Amino acid sequence: MLETFRRSLLALALALGASLIGGGAQAAEPQKGGTLNLVLNYEPPALIALTTVATPALSVSAKVTEGLLSYDYELNPQPQLATSWEVSPDGTRYTFHLRPGVKWHDGQDFTSADVAFSIELLKKVHPRASSTFANVTKVETPDPLTAVLVLSKPAPYLIKAFAAAESPIVPKHIYDGTDALTNPHNNAPIGTGPYVFDKWVRGSYILYKRNPHYWDNNRPYLDQLVVKFIPDAAARSVAFETGDADLGYRTPVALNDVARLKTLPQLGFETKGNSYSYNVSSLQFNLDDPHFKDLRVRQAVAHAINRNVILQVAYFGLGQVTASPIAPGIKAYHDPSPSPYDFDIKKANALLDQAGFAKGSDGTRFSVTLDYNPISEDLRKTAEYTRSALAKIGIKVTLRAQDLSSFVRRIYTDRDFSFTINGHSNLYDPTVGVQRVYWSKNFRKGVPFSNASDYHNPEVDRLLEAAQVENDPQKRVEEFKAFQKIVEQELPDINLISPQFITIYNRKVHDHSVTADGVEGNLSQVWLEKQ
Repeated sequence: MLETFRRSLLALALALGASLIGGGAQAAEPQKGGTLNLVLNYEPPALIALTTVATPALSVSAKVTEGLLSYDYELNPQPQLATSWEVSPDGTRYTFHLRPGVKWHDGQDFTSADVAFSIELLKKVHPRASSTFANVTKVETPDPLTAVLVLSKPAPYLIKAFAAAESPIVPKHIYDGTDALTNPHNNAPIGTGPYVFDKWVRGSYILYKRNPHYWDNNRPYLDQLVVKFIPDAAARSVAFETGDADLGYRTPVALNDVARLKTLPQLGFETKGNSYSYNVSSLQFNLDDPHFKDLRVRQAVAHAINRNVILQVAYFGLGQVTASPIAPGIKAYHDPSPSPYDFDIKKANALLDQAGFAKGSDGTRFSVTLDYNPISEDLRKTAEYTRSALAKIGIKVTLRAQDLSSFVRRIYTDRDFSFTINGHSNLYDPTVGVQRVYWSKNFRKGVPFSNASDYHNPEVDRLLEAAQVENDPQKRVEEFKAFQKIVEQELPDINLISPQFITIYNRKVHDHSVTADGVEGNLSQVWLEKQ
């Protein structure tokens, strides 16, 4: 009896501690009103994450267009547009019971027809959804508040796929019969979410206003949400220091500024709210390039790169080295083995000699241009390191800087590149976040963040497709481990670093990272303490 009493006290203490850790200031009563200034380091290419998964689009999408579910830190599903759900024992039917009385921002009713339309549209135009929803054969709508996803085969990851920024539910009456890639509402969205789009001042900011008809009557607490674009890292640091920025995520300042900013009493730092979106930065080859189509050249590049140096020089130690495309945060599937190509300049030079790229009189074997994703400073610095590292083996690299839209068009539409430094979100499962980069069926010109390498390997396809439907957890681990071994040997890309993401906030901002997707969520719970 005494032992039972002690266990009860311990459970109560742990529960109280967890609530304090998870919520921070949640014990305080939320205050209504005010304007939150959210800072992004780049302007979004679109305001809905429907046809793009560029980070700036993910940052704003869920404020207007919601998902069926949200998720706690452990990725347990929570209600959003769906209030409850069931999955059949064989994993082939997902039944969602939708929230009644929800209105689109233009006053139209939200129904199951919108859900069915959105899932089918995502399969066609979203960079990841063709694999995420590959097994979904149809969406039944037996009544306006019930949507049933019917699958040809089980999809063990699927219940985690319905977050707002990952699988946005869009209004059928706005998108039906249009080209989703060019629909003007991608840039002036209509949703069901807590904030209503007001205006987008290009090159400066986006303004959202409180949705007075939001289905959660007490929320949002804010009057306005202003999303500012500040491309310069030093200027973002100044904005946090002066109070012009209230909130930023994915480490929104130069990494060498983090330690200094931590000394400022008005600023807080949070790593929770990132478990839905683990990332891996990589050097990605165009396998149609005359130089990099030769495996020996790719192996030479791999031997010339020191990941530990990149971690310190570009990431200031805020991350983990990885040779695997599956991030260390996805512990069940990540292969922690080191690269089969260790840092070895002598091996690199020998491979290039074997490939027939002899050094010229100036020591140069050949020249290439390296494009880097401009979304973050660490990718730029990784590109600068790569240029220096490859110069030591006779590869002359010219860096090409460009805005995000130009970068995406060059890599994924025009395919006018040799290799690129890029980052890819793994999200919550390799089928969703990793498969798209290596699956031959996901080589889709014009679709951002898909298989840019034009990588084709039948065995890799088989393993990835098997893992899509494998309900035995151990077999699924084995399939992903075998996949990793192949791509680490064949090098369609060289995986480098999984960065640690930090959210920086003014301490007057409360409840900003309360779900697995943190700031990428709808921010309906955020409130500002009056000062």
